[in-house]
Amino acid sequence: MRLSRASVRSLRTGVLGIVALVALWWLAAATVLSGARIPTPDGVVATAVDDGLGFYALHFGMTLQEAAVGFAYGTVAGLVVASLVLLLPVAERVLMQVAVLSYCVPLVAIAPVLFIVIGNPDEGQRSGTATALAALSVFFTTVVGTVLGLRSADRSSLDVVSVFGGGRVRRLVKVQLVAALPSILGAMRIGAPAAFLGAILGEYVGGVQRGVALVLKIAQQNVDVEQAWAVGIGCALVAGAFYALFGLVGRLVTPWSRGAAS
Repeated sequence: MRLSRASVRSLRTGVLGIVALVALWWLAAATVLSGARIPTPDGVVATAVDDGLGFYALHFGMTLQEAAVGFAYGTVAGLVVASLVLLLPVAERVLMQVAVLSYCVPLVAIAPVLFIVIGNPDEGQRSGTATALAALSVFFTTVVGTVLGLRSADRSSLDVVSVFGGGRVRRLVKVQLVAALPSILGAMRIGAPAAFLGAILGEYVGGVQRGVALVLKIAQQNVDVEQAWAVGIGCALVAGAFYALFGLVGRLVTPWSRGAAS
């Protein structure tokens, strides 16, 4: 796929911005913030190299599994609820209130409750609490994005399906889901990084033998600032990669959408 001039310009601007940010970080850590516990970029990189790729693959791999499973559950649940809103208008108020409630309850407040209900994971297994929080992190965004997309379907296309005897389900499958695809992918673009964050929060509750949160807690206990920063930057890179990936998928799958081309 050939990049347009605008894409190349945007990529160049992004790279220059990252370089400038790292340079500013380095300068601040070596001068005005030298007395604070802020490591320099070379110290963070050295710690990451010392820890090794296997160390990060082990812990990030577990968190990514939890995030992926939770992302799948939350996305499917959001699509089902959004479809029911269109198919059963009488239930719209209740379903949307449930979605809003799932968004309004702070994850840090519900995490202990989920941990009590789900319990500790078996050794080497995914944390159920982390998976549940990842799903909750995605659910509301998927519902709202999908409902807005379904309602953006072309009215004349819906009328054509109705004229040929199609009911609500046929209109949903043939017209509305296609019209909603850009919005669904946009919601997934936001939801994927949120699922990763939700999984990390779930691991913080406890009971895990592997995971990003476990490494961060150990680094905090050991006052290992470089390792904490290395893991934090790794989390930012993973979240950014997911965001970019779904943006690329949106451009490939829905090239007719202006939102996907942005």
